[in-house]
Amino acid sequence: MSRFDPRGHVNRALLVGVSDYDHTRPAEPDGVPGDLPGVRHNLDRLRDVLSGGGVFGADEITVARSPSLDDFSEELRRAAHEAEGLLLLYFAGHGAVPSAGNELFLQMRNARVVAGGWAVFPGAAQFTGVLTELAGSDVERIVVILDCCYAGNAARIFQDFADHHAVDRHKLLLLMSVQANRLIHAGDGTVPTPFTDELLHLAGRDGPLWFQDLCGALPGRMTAAGRTTTLGEPQEPQRAGDPHTDVLLAARGTPRPVPAPARPEDGANPTRARRRSVRERLALLTPRRTGLAPLLRPLADELRAAARWFRRGRPGLRAALSAVLVVAVSGLGWVLLGPDGDHACATPLELRVLTDPDLESTVRAATDAYLTSDANTTGHGCRRSGLTVYSAGSADAVDALREDTDAWQEPVAEDDNPQRDVGPQPDVWIPASTTDVTRVTGGRQGRVYAELERDDRPFVYSPVVLAVPRDLAGPLGERRDRPLSLLIDDLRRRDPDAEVRRPDPEFTTSALLATLGLYDGAGDPGEAERRLAPGAPAPKAADLLCALPDDADTDRTTAALAPEFLLKSGVGCRQAIRTPRLAAYPTDVPGLTPTFVRVRWKDADLDATARDDAVRRFHTWLTDGDGLTVFRDAGFRSAAGDRPLLDADHLGTGVLRDPGRAAGDTGRTDLDTALTRYRGASGPGRVLYLLDNSGSMAGLWEGASGGPGILKQSLGGLGDQDQYGVWTVSGTSAARHDVRLPFGHHRRADAERVLDPRRTTVRDAEADPRAALLAAFDDMAGRGADDDGPQLIVFLTDDEDNNRLTGGKRAEVLTRARQVKVPVVMVSLDSGACDRGRADADIAEASGGRCLDASDDLGAALHDEVARAGTGED
Repeated sequence: MSRFDPRGHVNRALLVGVSDYDHTRPAEPDGVPGDLPGVRHNLDRLRDVLSGGGVFGADEITVARSPSLDDFSEELRRAAHEAEGLLLLYFAGHGAVPSAGNELFLQMRNARVVAGGWAVFPGAAQFTGVLTELAGSDVERIVVILDCCYAGNAARIFQDFADHHAVDRHKLLLLMSVQANRLIHAGDGTVPTPFTDELLHLAGRDGPLWFQDLCGALPGRMTAAGRTTTLGEPQEPQRAGDPHTDVLLAARGTPRPVPAPARPEDGANPTRARRRSVRERLALLTPRRTGLAPLLRPLADELRAAARWFRRGRPGLRAALSAVLVVAVSGLGWVLLGPDGDHACATPLELRVLTDPDLESTVRAATDAYLTSDANTTGHGCRRSGLTVYSAGSADAVDALREDTDAWQEPVAEDDNPQRDVGPQPDVWIPASTTDVTRVTGGRQGRVYAELERDDRPFVYSPVVLAVPRDLAGPLGERRDRPLSLLIDDLRRRDPDAEVRRPDPEFTTSALLATLGLYDGAGDPGEAERRLAPGAPAPKAADLLCALPDDADTDRTTAALAPEFLLKSGVGCRQAIRTPRLAAYPTDVPGLTPTFVRVRWKDADLDATARDDAVRRFHTWLTDGDGLTVFRDAGFRSAAGDRPLLDADHLGTGVLRDPGRAAGDTGRTDLDTALTRYRGASGPGRVLYLLDNSGSMAGLWEGASGGPGILKQSLGGLGDQDQYGVWTVSGTSAARHDVRLPFGHHRRADAERVLDPRRTTVRDAEADPRAALLAAFDDMAGRGADDDGPQLIVFLTDDEDNNRLTGGKRAEVLTRARQVKVPVVMVSLDSGACDRGRADADIAEASGGRCLDASDDLGAALHDEVARAGTGED
């Protein structure tokens, strides 16, 4: 256990409590649920406990009472800048999550709730943004305590943030008042809120209070006090962060240790020590402001008094005092900067980099290297910029940049929200193919709010290959200069049971490029698709290659369509024996041509000069400098000339030095046409929705993140030719489901009206998931006899009634699922429902479907699953 005692350091505690809101329901329909008077008691009591705990001095604690979002942001920046030892951020107030469930918003005094998509919480702090501000501090330890509804959702956000940013995992610890996706009680307003009340009892005791001990003791106190969520289940505080890292929060009655002076020969950083001593000197003056303000405010009082006396003084004395003032101003610079001119680093400007899912791991490795490179470091050792790398389905990214840049800036509809479905507005886009850029710029209509500036040529190249098991690969002459159809024929000739798998063409450009070759010369895309192994495709090529070794027989007999570079860098995801593969190079499948694209957003010119400089530096480093080394190590080829391998040692991984003739660049209409043909290849689909509307769903019903709202988001994956129906599931007697929307063709607006929470309501009854699933299997089995169209069952539930899916009852459902072979997507609003051995996971696996739970982005993930069966395009 690594323990940190912050006593003797410059510490900060920022206590934020929002008890009073400007906009509340029912007076304002877009307001928050109401005021929280108990939060006032939280702040008063917590300030008193911390100030007497021996870690924080009274002047090191800032209490922010019902701040606006701007005021909160300013106080957070100050605290992050000033703290050197421990930074404690406490928040109590309303918390909210969007329909996707993949972000937590801390609602400040001016918060509102606007219907539709990601931007539904103006006046609220996005938790990812809070983490970004905190991560920029050079403090030793950060502790975040959240007392709000949905607090547990912060754990997943924290994990994703740590995975995608260069964050010291020992630095940040997180304590949350409740498990994910749960609402909590605010108390009666006369005492602190339930979670904080129990926390105060522990923090007010004599002796040392360590973070991990606090987290360990809180669940027992909550249980003993009978604290519950609004669903009546136990309220269980959660923690996140390195469990082997600890920090002292209070030491009431414990002697303060005398710190030994740091010595360079003991491993101390003298630059950091000088910086800390500067801030400690500033902290002695006042801890509330940054920069010059800590010194100037107390100094101003002294100067005003001196000025009054100065005006009464004699000329000779005035001259002497003038000299003293010059010395004082010089001393001010010494105090702020230190004798060697050292200074604190400002929070670097953050660039957002969007890329293709197949490229994400390599681009992230490149940005990690760039962050600490000389190109991104000032002469003072500070970072010039930070980078956030994220990926999105290639079809979604192209559509958003082509058609929805206005909605990207300000989402206005739940089903048209690039911020939710793709991610934040990018500064840089690195698509997998130059054709993707042409698809955007050549197909734009209407208002455009983002201009694309692309390079003239790609900076690396990778062919898309058929990765064949070595024992099934032909001689060298049969591995190149042949179309994909012949390569597949060769494979089947050697082993009639051999299969070919391809990732999802909706998700990655490499899979869409492979689809061009698959459809080449085929009049019927459905017939071409049937040459592939049945089942839902893996999202991306790395997932496909990683999953093959899970079954030895499948691994030995399956060829995979994937980018060539992944034969080197995409096979380290399983510690298992895998079948070696050799690359075959189809002549009718274009390769990957990653390109650097600068994205400029309309009216986003507040820091335009600095952002342009940051993008320019990253662009030069990535495409003409050390960035190419990362792509070399990942297995890419040069984009110039005959496109040689950047790393000659890559030949040992089954690829060819000279892959032969390669398909040229494809036109934008070719890819768009291939995607359209893929979406309709299997004909119209059939989807049966089962929606749990038993009494336990009452707290999970309203809003975009409620059960009906999640189902409504998935309707975009269905087209006019698809058929679907909606059942509600409740009751344990004869009528165990209610047909809310008869099976057939429907206008989307009609289905959305049925799913309106005011029309389809919760019943005061339990549910029987076993009976509902068996009935659904029977219904769908009778509908699939006349064609090969895809079918799907979606069951959305909170798992409250899964006690009816145990023992022989579960076995009965699993047996029927295997017989009918209609994939089931189990969508659970409970976290952990998809863990191995749980009923939802078993049903999804037995049916060949997928399990989604509260740890997933439920709205987007279900949309994608439905889109595989349907013919919709949004």
